Amino acid sequence: MKLGKMNKNAALALMLLMLVGPVGAQSLPQDRLPQDRLPQDRLPQEQVLPQTKAMTLQECIAYALKNNEDIAKAVYDQQISENQVKEVKGSGLPQISGSGKLEYYPSLPTQILPGAMFGMENDLPVQFGKDYNVQGGLQVSQLLFSKSFFIGLQAAKSAQDLYQLRKEMTEEEVVYNISSSYLMILQTQEQFNIINANLERLAQLEKILQLQYENDLVKKVDLNRVKVNRVNLQNQKQSLTTGLEQQLNYLKFFMGMPLEQTIALNSEGGLGKNIIPLASGAGINPDQKIEYRLLNKQKELTDYQIKNIQAGYYPTLAAYGNYSYLTQRNELFASSSESPWFNTTVVGLQLNVPIFDGFQKRSKVRQAALEVKKVDEDIKKLNKNTQVEVENAISQLENSRMAIAAQEENVALAQEVYDTSNQLYKEGISPLTDLLEAEVSLREAQTNLNNEKLKNQIAQLNYLKATGEIASLTK
Repeated sequence: MKLGKMNKNAALALMLLMLVGPVGAQSLPQDRLPQDRLPQDRLPQEQVLPQTKAMTLQECIAYALKNNEDIAKAVYDQQISENQVKEVKGSGLPQISGSGKLEYYPSLPTQILPGAMFGMENDLPVQFGKDYNVQGGLQVSQLLFSKSFFIGLQAAKSAQDLYQLRKEMTEEEVVYNISSSYLMILQTQEQFNIINANLERLAQLEKILQLQYENDLVKKVDLNRVKVNRVNLQNQKQSLTTGLEQQLNYLKFFMGMPLEQTIALNSEGGLGKNIIPLASGAGINPDQKIEYRLLNKQKELTDYQIKNIQAGYYPTLAAYGNYSYLTQRNELFASSSESPWFNTTVVGLQLNVPIFDGFQKRSKVRQAALEVKKVDEDIKKLNKNTQVEVENAISQLENSRMAIAAQEENVALAQEVYDTSNQLYKEGISPLTDLLEAEVSLREAQTNLNNEKLKNQIAQLNYLKATGEIASLTK
């Protein structure tokens, strides 16, 4: 190769570098990932997702509250409790029933009467009745006094409140699961931004080195190093694509959305708030925790159970009435004039007074009292657990915020190192390995910053759950 041609090729390469600009100086692209999916022009195997409206976190939660299967079951339980209250009320209303009976005797029963009654020595067999007995009647009863009834009515209403609390707890669990899945997906999409930016830098560098190699300005090993880095990044992107698909499927599952339905997320959706935690050691209102209210309601129901058992010591009073018609005849369809109908009417009061049950009620009361003590221990345990969760969430928030600040500085420093290495490489002072190492360091710093931002969002979510404020995400 002639020297003139060599200088010409070198000048061509330098002009290309000037036109392309500093390879590493390009920051992350300003245009974010498409909010609803992976970049369509960068999806593997030319996969293009259909257009769909990007959903915010609040919209995903609102969808789940209407379609999640666990919430639907909780609503059914709530409706069951409403009917249980009506069932208890119904036992205090008049109870009316009708009855009818038709009896046929192929052989009438025989009774033995003493013969002495009729001046006979031998006993006399006789048959009473007719071949057909027909009877119809109406029975009415009304509970007048039962202490168990009134206590049972109060317990049924309390159970209705219990199912309402369970529904709210189910909703909070769904909100937490959806929020955590949503945040992880946003973090994965942000990771795509980082990988795509690095792929773009490597692609430009590879083009330059390819041109330089063709003009014998660089060694083939330098070109291959860049190709290896690019292929590794493409493999990472492929793995990330699979992971994102799995994350989206989990989110659809929690939302109650069909898996075949497409979904898009708003990349700016996040929690939509910056949590300012209480000072460490500050008191938390336990009534904000749905679990605390649920345990108190269970304790209330157990107290009603004790009262209901004790009510068994009181008498019960009920009124009743019975009105019936009866006829007996040898021919089923004989006229009423030949076999008339006879009516019977009875009304009365029934009083049941418990006297001795072998100490069964006393044992039941003691069992229920022990159940109350168990619930008290659960409440103590919940209070301690809440304190631990809140303290851990506050600590995680503080640590993640400091880590984000440190990682932001680290990213800026890594970018500066990359820019310097790139300039030195163009000037022929620094080898290609230094530039590639700077590129890897920059990518790691950006990834670490992305992970710390996710940790911060998850810490905020855990804080909201620990303080009983996670329902605020639905507003």
